[in-house]
Amino acid sequence: MTNAILTVFATVKPLPEGVKIRPGHWPEDAPAIAMVRRRVFIEEQGVPEALEWEAIDPECDWFVACTGDAVVGIVRLTLQGRIGRMAVLTDWRGRGIGSGLLDQALAGAVRLGLPQVELHAQCHAMGFYQRYGFVAEGPVFSEADIPHQHMVLNLREG
Repeated sequence: MTNAILTVFATVKPLPEGVKIRPGHWPEDAPAIAMVRRRVFIEEQGVPEALEWEAIDPECDWFVACTGDAVVGIVRLTLQGRIGRMAVLTDWRGRGIGSGLLDQALAGAVRLGLPQVELHAQCHAMGFYQRYGFVAEGPVFSEADIPHQHMVLNLREG
């Protein structure tokens, strides 16, 4: 892989002081991951609880943003190359944590040798993913009554 491709993964903002992003360790981090998901998706966005929890969660690669022992942001990567469940707690948004989490998920996909990654972006967040080179595919659709767009990113040259 060339440096030109790696620059796609450059964090837009530096992380706030004291925030670290590390691989998540299931099941040790499962309660903290669940807390972030509950606060962001279920409580804030109104996603029905039955739609939030999935049997594949323990099989995914998770990345968590922490300040001290507190988890303030999360993202997961499936072995098939789907990025999802990206969430940052309200008080920590706009500070580079989402970019740092996405960087780690993309680096994880590269380590797995995946040719591309995909995600379902909430439509208001499409610009964030487009900055990384994600391209919209297909029509906008509803997922948990929230407008989403399927997006893909080619991880290979050419």
